[in-house]
Amino acid sequence: MTHTAGAGRPRTGATFLVLCLGILSYALSQSLVSPVLPTIQHHLHTSQSTVTWVMTAYLLSASVATPVLGKIGDVVGKERMLLVALLALGAGSLLAALASSIGVMIAARVIQGVGGGVLPLVFGIIRDEFPRDRVSGAIGTAAALMGVGGGLGIVVAGPIVNTLDYRWLFWLPLIVIAVAAVATHLFVPESPVRAPGRINLPAAALLSAWLVALLVPISEGSRWGWTSGRVLGLLALAVLLAAAWIAVELRSAEPLIDMRMMRLPAVWTTNLVALLFGLGLYSLMAFLPAFVQTPPSAGYGFGASVTASGVFLLPMTVTMFFSGLAAGRLGLRFGARAVLALGAVLLIPSMVLLATAHAERWTIYLVAALCGAGIGFAFSALSALIVTAVPPAQTGAASGMNANIRTIGGSIGTAVTGSIITSGAVGGLPRESGYTHGFWFLAGAAAVALATTLLVPKARRATVAEPVREAGTLVPAADN
Repeated sequence: MTHTAGAGRPRTGATFLVLCLGILSYALSQSLVSPVLPTIQHHLHTSQSTVTWVMTAYLLSASVATPVLGKIGDVVGKERMLLVALLALGAGSLLAALASSIGVMIAARVIQGVGGGVLPLVFGIIRDEFPRDRVSGAIGTAAALMGVGGGLGIVVAGPIVNTLDYRWLFWLPLIVIAVAAVATHLFVPESPVRAPGRINLPAAALLSAWLVALLVPISEGSRWGWTSGRVLGLLALAVLLAAAWIAVELRSAEPLIDMRMMRLPAVWTTNLVALLFGLGLYSLMAFLPAFVQTPPSAGYGFGASVTASGVFLLPMTVTMFFSGLAAGRLGLRFGARAVLALGAVLLIPSMVLLATAHAERWTIYLVAALCGAGIGFAFSALSALIVTAVPPAQTGAASGMNANIRTIGGSIGTAVTGSIITSGAVGGLPRESGYTHGFWFLAGAAAVALATTLLVPKARRATVAEPVREAGTLVPAADN
């Protein structure tokens, strides 16, 4: 089906602004809470181990909802499901703002996690609605905004709590979400591009089950013990459920995630790189603030407040935004794979610098700037590679899995990096050597990411307008 964003359809400029607002609202909801978990722990009278579920529950819910909502959007309509994702995000924010116990707060974060479907739905709408020559740049900017919103949340969380109250970490995003939902209804057209068929409920249930079985022990491994029966048992269960999920998908006439699509070289290699970059980004955002907040009496750190630690990450937010803006143009000229490699090239020296020279403030600012630029380039290129590698009817499902794999990488990365950093901790504080070894681990992951980009097939430079071959059939790369 062919259409243009012409007469009778809203202008793509207004549509794009609304889509960016939706992504920003989700990204802020994801990151605002992380720096203030101790504050939430104090106000809701709970333990440190329990309050971590405020983040874990959100990530688990988002991991399940992202690919499922992306697929449902492909079938029933992306604009409709984008509204559903935003409404769930808003409902969760409202419940979290009103929560008087940790149980209600965790339930609210589960509901918020359903908003993870925003990302693949936005990518699908861009591909369906925008002119071909604008798709790459628009996807790059939208993907960069996800990282920018994440960094911005960490920067502003401290001032919001100090000026207002921690509950405003949910009230303020709720206002943005409400505006985004109304604007989506008014300005985002319903795409005529549909994937035929119905939602494969057994596949959705198995996908949800193996993701939960995988991410729970990864998140709790350092507390339960990596060799404990619970961790090993859940990991084994995750393998069995994942195998069952793949078998169901392969035998299904209407799969939730098309395994033929996932086997495409451009798809599986891009997903592997996404796993590694997710590992680096989430780990850095989790542990760099903790590093700079450490009092100098420990032999390292700067004794920064929550607000000041956010300022250390401000360069990351700025460079991530501008590199995301530039990624689309660079991708059209040099190819998305080259932009992806550039992201890894910037990430490696920043991690090495962090591991070897972290005693000066300027080093942290430089590291944050380099990491932001590298991740901005990489996330934009990853999104473009996935969207242009699959037919339009599978954009939501493919983008959802790619975003999901980044989250899985982040869960693995924070768990492993946390174990490295906290090994040998004294008096509740990690040793400096723990951070050094953790940062070297992230440098190694960045080097592996660079090597993995060489496996990504090299596409012709006109990446967006090129056709894609799948299972011997020529499929148009865009439906404009």
